[in-house]
Amino acid sequence: MLAAGAVTALTPAGFIAVSIGLAFVAALVVFAISGVAVLGLLAGIAAGALPTGELKRRASVRVKAGRLAWPDVIDHLVGAVRSGIALPDAVAALGEGGPPMFRGAFRAFGDTYSRTGSFAIAADELKDRLADPVADRIIETLRMAREVGGGELAAVLRDLARHLRAEGAIRAEVEARQSGVANTAKLGAAAPWIVLGLLCTRPEAAAAYGTTGGVTLLAGGAIVSVLAYRLMRSIGRLPVEGRWFG
Repeated sequence: MLAAGAVTALTPAGFIAVSIGLAFVAALVVFAISGVAVLGLLAGIAAGALPTGELKRRASVRVKAGRLAWPDVIDHLVGAVRSGIALPDAVAALGEGGPPMFRGAFRAFGDTYSRTGSFAIAADELKDRLADPVADRIIETLRMAREVGGGELAAVLRDLARHLRAEGAIRAEVEARQSGVANTAKLGAAAPWIVLGLLCTRPEAAAAYGTTGGVTLLAGGAIVSVLAYRLMRSIGRLPVEGRWFG
């Protein structure tokens, strides 16, 4: 998840520590303001999930941007293959002439290949850095052409570029139509809890929600909100391609 979200400053342990720390602080602040322990607990759970949600959002944005950039990468590779440039050199050249969002990964590929002389090792590291299904398809195609020969490599890459452009256009249209409904659903899920937070600043409301009935109501509301949001996400989710040997 960290690789897919292009987060290099945190280790998995550091990410978990940040999530736990954020959850603890949020729970403490909400409990101090409202005086309702269960509300503080729910706030802590929600806050602890925020880093994971942000990581998934960053990964989604990166994948969407990649859908526009990968056809250009393939065009560059096709031009290099047709001009007779060796595959490792063609891939490494993307570190200078490729899309800006991928240049660091391709420069690292060139460094690894220069150091080890192994296309397989450099390709595996490149897949880990890019963490993208489309990148996996391209790299595995290049690996096969490198190992067994590929007289039709340019034609295969051109077909892949056409497919990616058509798929990207369809996805962009569907996502544009879904965005308004998704934003409305998110607002609908968050609005009651914002109102609840404002109500709990009043002592009598905080006392009511601190009772057994109030705790039951809050817990039930939280479960319904989570289930409704997850259902909305699952209904509107587009198919996601899996990683190739990732």
